[in-house]
Amino acid sequence: MENMMTVDGVKVQVNYAHKDDAPLTDPEVQAYIKRAYDKYPHGKLESLVLDVDGEDVGIHYGLAPVKFDRIRRITGYLVGTLDRFNDAKRAEEHDRVKHQVCC
Repeated sequence: MENMMTVDGVKVQVNYAHKDDAPLTDPEVQAYIKRAYDKYPHGKLESLVLDVDGEDVGIHYGLAPVKFDRIRRITGYLVGTLDRFNDAKRAEEHDRVKHQVCC
């Protein structure tokens, strides 16, 4: 048996292993959401799946992807992109020997 809902902007899915499992209350679901934010304080919780099996509850968090900016050391500078380089630095980067990493 499965139950879908949205709580505080989080998509929550509750799966019950047995038809006689006690249903989770709203305060219990909110406590699991709070636990996610306590465990991942910098994450954004998008979804939560709770698998109820008697007294046991399996918790699966769906966190939003984190934007990742690549930073490289190029010609002695830490940069993310080359858009702020002048022509000389762009030429220096272009002429660099780029090494391959094999598997």
